[in-house]
Amino acid sequence: MGVERRPGPIGGVLFDFDGTLTWPGPLDFNKIRLEINCPQQTPILEYLETLPEPDRSSGVKILERHEALAAADSFPNRGSVELLATLGEHGVPVSLVTRNSRISVDRALVNFPDRTADCFRVIISRDDPLPPKPDPASVIESAVIMGVSLRDLLVVGDYIFDMQAGQSAGALTALVTNGNPAHDCGFQPDLVVTDLLELRDHLLDRTTSIFI
Repeated sequence: MGVERRPGPIGGVLFDFDGTLTWPGPLDFNKIRLEINCPQQTPILEYLETLPEPDRSSGVKILERHEALAAADSFPNRGSVELLATLGEHGVPVSLVTRNSRISVDRALVNFPDRTADCFRVIISRDDPLPPKPDPASVIESAVIMGVSLRDLLVVGDYIFDMQAGQSAGALTALVTNGNPAHDCGFQPDLVVTDLLELRDHLLDRTTSIFI
């Protein structure tokens, strides 16, 4: 079920990063799991938290090595540059919330034309003192910093954790499938789109319930 909200344009957009703003693929989570002996269905960050030292520190270093390589090889996802430009033209504030490290985000943004960390109102990574998605804390904190009501905030991501965090916070949600079957999130996102170009077209259509 969608979020109940007053009629009107959205107040801001909160993006996931890897696989949402960046093209999916450079960060191979299954390969990381194999290297740190993490069960395939277990989230990596949560698994690392269960390890004793020095295994935990060793696992974190492996994760960070993969992230650094992926950040250098990443590039904008289909429609991400266009959507960010459109939101900027309409004065819609944008922010990022990611389970990745801040240094990886900053490195990956180097591969975005005319796009730096300064273009985002706030960037919350796992380095910040907030629990990672699917916990809604980072979504709630982002909305406060952006000065946007949660019911007018659109959370955009490609994974169930993004949808769970947005839904739990009381925000609108948009799932980007990247051409894959939609994940079963246990609820229906407010929007399901193939890519960010489709999302841009939807947001520009003022006859829809979610628009800019």
